[in-house]
Amino acid sequence: MPTARKQLVSLQDTPFYHCVSRCVRRSFLCGVDTYTGISYEHRRDWVEKRLLALSDAFSIDICAFAVMTNHTHLVLHVDAPKANAWSTLDVLHRWHRVFAGTDLTRSYCDDDQRDNLTQVELNQVKRKAELYRTRLADLSWFMRSLNEYIAREANKEDECTGRFWEGRFKSQALLDEQALLACMAYVDLNPVRSGIATTPEQSDYTSIQMRIRAALQGKQPQQLKPFDANELGPHTLPCHLNDYLELVEFTGRAIRNDKRAAIPASSDTLLQRLDIDLDSWLELTEGFEYQFCHLAGRLQSLQHCRQTDGMHRIRGSGNAKRLLGT
Repeated sequence: MPTARKQLVSLQDTPFYHCVSRCVRRSFLCGVDTYTGISYEHRRDWVEKRLLALSDAFSIDICAFAVMTNHTHLVLHVDAPKANAWSTLDVLHRWHRVFAGTDLTRSYCDDDQRDNLTQVELNQVKRKAELYRTRLADLSWFMRSLNEYIAREANKEDECTGRFWEGRFKSQALLDEQALLACMAYVDLNPVRSGIATTPEQSDYTSIQMRIRAALQGKQPQQLKPFDANELGPHTLPCHLNDYLELVEFTGRAIRNDKRAAIPASSDTLLQRLDIDLDSWLELTEGFEYQFCHLAGRLQSLQHCRQTDGMHRIRGSGNAKRLLGT
């Protein structure tokens, strides 16, 4: 029996999640359909623009993303404390960037009309705002807002109706730094691994390309969750940006050439700090999505998560111990 989404997403265990959405049958999200010869490459731009717009409205940060031919990979960070700190007006303005809202919520956002609202109407607005606040920090609402929009646009362009995605998105909870960075590298290297691009900087519509272009100017992209050398905190990712970019580059080169000796010792610094064996790292970043089920991390992280939710069976414990250690 499928696991309920509320059991898969627990912010008490982790705010980081790997989300995958796949198209049905022969539907093309992007790329060129070899059967009809029709190009859908322009749809990559749809996905990226919608994704970045949603992140700007929601209290959900983008750690990594890759728009592939018939699926998308996202690594997201749910920032619930950020949403809780918003004022009622902040919540409504953010909600209206994506959704229409109601006549009352729109009136409340208008300085000229707000003073004309009765107390009963103001109470209704506040109740709506609290509902919107919850949704703006909800992973399912974020993915729904992305996938429904893309499905409608694709069906309109194809002049058809019906399901565009296989079903609800697949999610994996990333329980620790090891799982988070391995999954991000897996996502960032997806275009290279599939042959769409030869290098990370040539991987269009990916987070790694955005990070590299910004790094060349000594910056980090504002639309993505930034890196920091300090410990993992609510506002940054758990290593230095240069370390991560080098690790992705060397990992991608090793996967493409199948020469593990090609990875120099300089990249061992981050791996050693995470206590991950080099062979295990390569295996993780070649197929992270398939090494774990709904929870990903070290065995200790999986055990702790299962203790908190009262579950006894730990799926993926063998791979967790083999690839990430105890």
